[in-house]
Amino acid sequence: MGRQAIEVKDVSKMYKLYSRPGDRLKESLGLSKKKKYVEHYALRHMSFSVKKGETVGLIGTNGSGKSTMLKIITGILSPTAGKVEIEGRISALLELGAGFNMEYTGLENVYLNGTMNGFKKEEIDARLEEILKFADIGEFIHQPVKTYSSGMFVRLAFAVAINIDPEILIVDEALSVGDVFFQAKCYKKFEEFKELGKTILFVSHDLGSVSKYCDRVILLNRGEKVMEGEPKEVVDAYKKLIVHQLDVAPAAGEERERAGIREGTLWKDSLNNNPDCLEYGNGAAHIVDYALLDDRGLITNSIVKGEAFTIRFKVMFHQYIINPIFAFTVKDLRGTEITGTNTMFEHVYVDHTAAGSTRTVSFVQTMNLQGGEYLLSLGCTGYSGDDFQVYHRLYDVCNITVISDKNSVGFYDMNSKIEIV
Repeated sequence: MGRQAIEVKDVSKMYKLYSRPGDRLKESLGLSKKKKYVEHYALRHMSFSVKKGETVGLIGTNGSGKSTMLKIITGILSPTAGKVEIEGRISALLELGAGFNMEYTGLENVYLNGTMNGFKKEEIDARLEEILKFADIGEFIHQPVKTYSSGMFVRLAFAVAINIDPEILIVDEALSVGDVFFQAKCYKKFEEFKELGKTILFVSHDLGSVSKYCDRVILLNRGEKVMEGEPKEVVDAYKKLIVHQLDVAPAAGEERERAGIREGTLWKDSLNNNPDCLEYGNGAAHIVDYALLDDRGLITNSIVKGEAFTIRFKVMFHQYIINPIFAFTVKDLRGTEITGTNTMFEHVYVDHTAAGSTRTVSFVQTMNLQGGEYLLSLGCTGYSGDDFQVYHRLYDVCNITVISDKNSVGFYDMNSKIEIV
C-alpha cells in the first residue's frame, strides 16, 4: 500500500429487505424459486484512500452511508463487493462501551477491552495510569459499570479507546461526550494525535471541527461519493445538498426524495422516522401527520444552525375537547431533555375541538442548538377538570440533525456579539 493507511476499493454494501419474516427462511432453505426480497444498497461503488498521517473528514446526511463505511473499515461489517486494505493498528470510537461487561468493575473492563484490542496484561499495566487519569472517575473504577451514570460510562469508554496508542483513529461523533471540560480533554487528545502524525478518519455534524482539523473531506449522499477535496469546498457543497440546491443525480433505481408538502401525501413519509417510537394516549385525539421544515419550507431531518425552521403536526380529534395543548420536546441521544415548549406556555389557546375535526399546529423558531443529532417528541394533552390527560404522544418520533460550522460550549448557542475596545 505504500503511503496509504486506508484504501477503499469499489466497495458496495447491499441488504436484502424481506416483506415477511418467513420469506427469509424459505429462501435460506431453497423452498422459493422467486426472489422474495428487495435489494437496498447502503453503499455503491465507494472508492477513496487515506494517506498515512492524514486527517480526512467523512460528511453527509443521515442514510448517506457514513456509519456503514466506518463499520466496514473497522471489520464490524463485511462488504457485499469490493475490498478495504488497512495498514496499521486501528482504534475506533464508534459505539463507546460496546464491548463492556456491565457486571464487571470499571477496572476489569479496562483489561477486558485491552485484551480484545490485542494487548498483553503488561502493556495494559503500562497504560493504566494514563487511562484512569483521563477518565477521572475516582473510586468508581472499582465499582460495577452498571452503577455508573451515563457520563461516567462514556468517560471510561473514551479513555480506554483513546489511550491504546493506535496508528489509525476512526472517530464517529464521539468527541461530544461528557461535560464541557471532558470534551476539551478529548479535543486536546485529538490534536495530539494529529501532531504525532497519526492517521485519522473523522465523521461529525460539527462542520467547524471538520473544517478545522481535516486536511481533506469526502461528501457522501445515498451511499455514493459525491465529491472530495479541500474542507471549505466540500463543506459548502454539503450545505447546498441539505437544502436541495446541489444537483445530485438519484442513486440507481431510486427516485429523488419528496422534499415539499404535496397534496395527497403524508408529510412524515419524507422524513427519517424512528421505527421504535414510543406511542401512547387515551385515544381522544391522534397525531396523524408531522413534519420538520427548513427555512425554504422543505421537509427535511437536517436543519442548518442559525436558520429558521418549523415543527408542524396535525391532530385529529375523536371527541369534543376543551383547550387541548400541543407540545414538542427535543432530547439528545442520551435522553436528556434539551428544550421544548407547548401552546399553554406560549399563551396560545384553542377553545375547543369538535369530534371529527383536525387542527394543524406550527412551531416556528431559530435553530440555536449545537451541531449534532437530536430526537423529537410530539404530544397533544389537556385537562378534564383538574385531571391531566394525555390524548396522544409520540416519543422520539424522528431525529433532527443540526448542521453547524460554529459550535460553542454546551447545548445551545447564545449568539454573543463580541466587542473589543
